[in-house]
Amino acid sequence: MRANCSSSSACPANSSEEELPVGLEVHGNLELVFTVVSTVMMGLLMFSLGCSVEIRKLWSHIRRPWGIAVGLLCQFGLMPFTAYLLAISFSLKPVQAIAVLIMGCCPGGTISNIFTFWVDGDMDLSISMTTCSTVAALGMMPLCIYLYAWSWSLQQNLTIPYQNIGITLVCLTIPVAFGVYVNYRWPKQSKIILKIGAIVGGVLLLVVAVAGVVLAKGSWNSDITLLIISFIFPLIGHVTGFLLALFTHQSWQRCRTISLETGAQNIQMCITMLQLSFTAEHLVQMLSFPLAYGLFQLIDGFLIVAAYQTYKRRLKNKHRKKNSGCTEVCHTRKLTSSKETNAFLEVNEEGAVTPGPPGPMDCHRALEPVDHITSCE
Repeated sequence: MRANCSSSSACPANSSEEELPVGLEVHGNLELVFTVVSTVMMGLLMFSLGCSVEIRKLWSHIRRPWGIAVGLLCQFGLMPFTAYLLAISFSLKPVQAIAVLIMGCCPGGTISNIFTFWVDGDMDLSISMTTCSTVAALGMMPLCIYLYAWSWSLQQNLTIPYQNIGITLVCLTIPVAFGVYVNYRWPKQSKIILKIGAIVGGVLLLVVAVAGVVLAKGSWNSDITLLIISFIFPLIGHVTGFLLALFTHQSWQRCRTISLETGAQNIQMCITMLQLSFTAEHLVQMLSFPLAYGLFQLIDGFLIVAAYQTYKRRLKNKHRKKNSGCTEVCHTRKLTSSKETNAFLEVNEEGAVTPGPPGPMDCHRALEPVDHITSCE
């Protein structure tokens, strides 16, 4: 392998646009879409989602980080290993295999936080996992890449985007801190901000996805293998993350959270690393994979949210019917009991007004209704 590439123009991966083939001439537009817009989106989302975080619950996750530990195991254990198995199973070219591996080694993306909110997941755990996985990526990304990349001989050394990781951490921690403060001081207003932020976040996700696909249309290639892998990779992440969380006896709410955190990767970080490490000629073969992965993880996330909301709605309707049935039964019983009581009183009233001189038995019968009425009350 050659020496590590820097961000200077001498690095072949950062050469001038004159050397870019057709299809990568929109590099500036891509950088604008996936850096500026994604950064703004991340800041707004994390501020609004931070309004759902409670200091007490967040501190409990930090004191007993079992959920965070399971999430990190999925993020830097299952995902890199799954990427390696997919690259070997489909016999990918070395350049394409490295693109799949880098995607598997990236930390969780912000998209998982908004999907977690829509499926009623543990927002405190979700934000904690995203932050912790981004911090852990400073050491785990180079370690995982070093462990798995030996199977392919590369001419370039891979460049870890530490600057991008730092920007991601800033965009995570500062807006979340403001959101937590707003939730602490103004809890009623924070709920309104949370609802608005969730809606705006969903719209921004769609805008970024559509803009990314349109602007990068020249970077897509016809390799159906990469498209298949980009389709099944996030699904495998969601399923294995859920199963591992279930195996470690996490709650259903945490299982949903860990599942979404595992399958949703930081697409921008993967693209930045590819652009820093490889030449424009190689990027033609590689760049379509993270773009397709980002598109499919959006689709998978919306499908999971739709399935959960459908299940939730059916469950509410079932409980509503059950409660209405119970109410009808109780009402019928009350009516029946009322009719029996009225009939009993009418019979006793007739006996009480019977003409004739009262005898000993009549006096005894006249006293019986009082006892019965007292016992019913």
